[in-house]
Amino acid sequence: MTVSGPDAPYAGHIRSYVLRQGRVSNAQARHLANGLPRWGLPYAPERLDLDALFGRAAPKILEIGFGMGETTAAIAAAHPELDFLGLEVHSPGVGSLLKLIDGQGLGNVRIVQHDAVEVLRDMIAPGVLAGVHIYFPDPWPKKRHHKRRLIQPAFVQLLSERLAPGGYLHCATDWEEYAQQMLEVLSASALLENTASGFAPRPDWRVQTKFEARGLRLGHGVWDLLFRRRADAAPSAVAAPARA
Repeated sequence: MTVSGPDAPYAGHIRSYVLRQGRVSNAQARHLANGLPRWGLPYAPERLDLDALFGRAAPKILEIGFGMGETTAAIAAAHPELDFLGLEVHSPGVGSLLKLIDGQGLGNVRIVQHDAVEVLRDMIAPGVLAGVHIYFPDPWPKKRHHKRRLIQPAFVQLLSERLAPGGYLHCATDWEEYAQQMLEVLSASALLENTASGFAPRPDWRVQTKFEARGLRLGHGVWDLLFRRRADAAPSAVAAPARA
């Protein structure tokens, strides 16, 4: 069923990213050419059958903006019982994750190289996601650019509707002011409840990247937020990945 068009929610939304002409390495280009037809799927304004996509019935985790893919690959390798759908718009990152998928033999990762709002709106049915990961989205630090931030009330509403009751939303940022905004926006959602009294400890499943570790050594902070879709009149809650 097509749900896009000028009257659809989020039609004409403000992009939370700017496509940059980053250099694609020879290895990334090779994996884009060979791996994307196998592990990727094109954007289309129709609902996905996620079980058919992965060839099995298993909890489905969406990762928005996976960067170079190290965290996605590490979590997918540690949790073969889960399926991961990664969204990213930048070709070097897509090529990098495809290389990791090939090198580690990861059969539980698929990729859509497209805008996250449009994928959520048009391709993901309500109530099908066991979890969502949004790690270190662009903080757009200048006040005049705050409207470009991904975590906004309308997007959180759309995202929450795609979560199964009891499904979780895990965000992380190294920008304190954005962390506070995230906390306010997520706390205001009628569909979500905070699993902590404020910010959450970093769950073990979110592996620490080299960039993050370097920042922590330099005294930079990192803030995690772990919310859950309210399970009102719902099936049993979907568990987040178990701690290592």
